[in-house]
This record gives sequence, C-alpha cells and structure tokens, in this order.
Amino acid sequence: MRALYLVAYDIADPKRLRRVHALAKAHAYGGQKSVLECWLTDAERVQLLEKLARTIRAEEDRLFLLRLDRAARVRTLGLAVPPADPCFFYHG
Repeated sequence: MRALYLVAYDIADPKRLRRVHALAKAHAYGGQKSVLECWLTDAERVQLLEKLARTIRAEEDRLFLLRLDRAARVRTLGLAVPPADPCFFYHG
C-alpha cells in the first residue's frame, strides 16, 4: 500500500543538493524545487531515507519527510488549484 509523503529539504552544498534532489525526484510525481510529493510503500520510504541519510550532513542540511493523510481536505490559497488525482497510479 502506498502513502503520500512530502519530502522537503534545504541543503547547504550544491553538490549534495543535486544528489538529494535526484534521489527524491526518482520517487516524485509532483512538487516544486525543494518540496516534492512522493507516493511510497513502507519499503521505498525506508530505502529512500537510508540513501538520503548517507547523502546529507546533519550539521549543515535539513530534510523533512511528512506523511499526508488521504482523508484530509486539501485547502488552497491565492491562485492555487486543488489537485485532481487520476483514477490510477503508475510508477515504473
């Protein structure tokens, strides 16, 4: 079973930033710059966190992984458009 997560990061070094972005982007289906939306299984989440932990420097970088509740209502502000989820999900 997949769950929706937000991966957000602030990485101090440009080289590490590119690595972290590539790791997170490999699982992302949407997002902007340093905040990505990822549908992950428990195994994928653990694997992604392990790879990210080996990449970041805890004393310089920040990484946040937040599981989102499917039942929660989406609220938007300004010109934001509520998301329209497709009736299926493909990860390949």
